[in-house]
Parts: sequence; C-alpha cells; structure tokens
Amino acid sequence: MATNVQTTTENSGTTAKSNNQSSSIAGMTLAAYLRVLLVGTFFGIVLVKSEVVRWQRVHDMFLFREAHMYLIITTGIVVAAVMMQLIKRLGIKTIDGQPIVYKPKPFHKGVIFGGILFGAGWAITGACPGPIYAQIGAGAWMALATLGGALLGMFAYAYAKPKLPH
Repeated sequence: MATNVQTTTENSGTTAKSNNQSSSIAGMTLAAYLRVLLVGTFFGIVLVKSEVVRWQRVHDMFLFREAHMYLIITTGIVVAAVMMQLIKRLGIKTIDGQPIVYKPKPFHKGVIFGGILFGAGWAITGACPGPIYAQIGAGAWMALATLGGALLGMFAYAYAKPKLPH
C-alpha cells in the first residue's frame, strides 16, 4: 500500500508531497497500469493462439460442427466456479483488503432479450466484447466495425436503461 509523506521545509515554507510508489492516475499507480497491460497482453495472446478469436471457430461452434469452443468455455466455467468457492471458503480479500462478495442478480425477461442480442452479435461478428481487442491486435481490422457496434450498443443501452425492466 502506498503511504504519502508530507514534509515542510523550514526556509521556503513550501509543502512537498512524496510517495513511496510512482505517481497515481485515477487511483492506480503507473506500475499497476503496466501490470494490467501485461496481463491483458498475455490474455490476448492466449485468445489468439487458442483460436477463440477466429470467426470460423465461432461460426463452427454455432453450427455444432466442432467442440473446440464448447470445451474452452466449459473449462472457463469450471475454473471460475472452483475459484469462486476458494475465494468464499478462504476469505480471500482484494488488494485493498476489502472482502470479495458475490451477489447474484435477479432474473428478469431482459436477460433473455439481452442474451439473444448478445448471441446474435457474437455469431455475426465472431467475437464477444473481450476478444474484439485481441482480434484488432492480431490484425483482423474488420474487428474495428465490431468495436464500433459494441460501443454503439453500449451507448444505446445507457440511453434506454431507465425504460428497461430491471
């Protein structure tokens, strides 16, 4: 944890603030941003190398031609379930020392409509929101259109949210 030390010099009367870590941007240090960038880059490489960002893999999944994507998704679900149980049983906390609490969201019909829209977009573009960046990083420039669509959908949702069933 960062500790700030405030000192005042006798002669000038100015106050200087020093930090034992690098400067902070929006509550995160530069080192933290670099770690996030490194992990994100590694995750993007994994997505590209496992071919989950290839349109053909996603297309074949939705046509039930091969199990590649289903196996990867199932592995992710199993790992997440095991980790959630470990977090709960061991009382693991965030970096800031806050408890990690899982709060299930209530089911409503918007989940069905949203799932249908999400699945249709995924089938058409070959990407859910996360892999869009990996596709762009791998040189699939058409993914920029997908990113534009995702941003448009995000803003449309933010605009319509007050009128939607929650």
